[in-house]
Amino acid sequence: MKILYTLFLMIAVAATANAGGAPLSYTVNGQPYEGYFVSPSPNAPLVLLIHDWDGLTDYEVKRADMLAAEGYAVFAADLFGAGVRPTKVEDRRQHTGELYKDRAKMRALIQGALDAAQAQGANVGNAVVMGYCFGGAAVLEFARSGADMKGFATFHGGLKTPDGQDYTQAKGEFLIMHGTADSNITMDQFAALANELEQNGVAHEMITYGGAPHAFTVFGSDRYREDADQKSWQRFKEFLADTLK
Repeated sequence: MKILYTLFLMIAVAATANAGGAPLSYTVNGQPYEGYFVSPSPNAPLVLLIHDWDGLTDYEVKRADMLAAEGYAVFAADLFGAGVRPTKVEDRRQHTGELYKDRAKMRALIQGALDAAQAQGANVGNAVVMGYCFGGAAVLEFARSGADMKGFATFHGGLKTPDGQDYTQAKGEFLIMHGTADSNITMDQFAALANELEQNGVAHEMITYGGAPHAFTVFGSDRYREDADQKSWQRFKEFLADTLK
């Protein structure tokens, strides 16, 4: 099964070799950032992809290319800054911590990435925002701002709502995919988010995968769980097909 899935990844990446995927430099509030943009066709539905706590790496590029193979334009955003790709845990905590403390900046950076995608001709009126781990928390932050997107999706992302925030302004549909064995983001937080979304009338689907720890989709890591990764990826593709008409 693992051999077949590896072959699938190779085919997905190869299929986008001529799709024009490339790094994209842009600025937000005068500061430089470098994302990755790929579009298989003009006016393709857009997925805005938000990275994990190590910044925009080959992992996000691979996921972007996999989505492009499915017919979606993808802009993998950069929330840390051009050239900032922390490899040490303390540095990752520093960069994510700065944004957790400055939620207005986090929202502005996501909007800036969306603007950069639009400048490339991306169809931001037919778009979903998705993210991994830290990126998942950023996705929910953007959703709480009232961003007018068709959907928001997270893979093993942060789920806790900061004090003073809520989902009263949230729009679009939500897909939350989580590992039941995640010791970083507990099932209590998962349940609390479900209650918040329900109380605010936010359309949502929330799924947990048994035995899946935090970061269960990260290829090659000791936390990777192939079954949960494949199931969540399939559900995400179905979500995109249903949400982005």
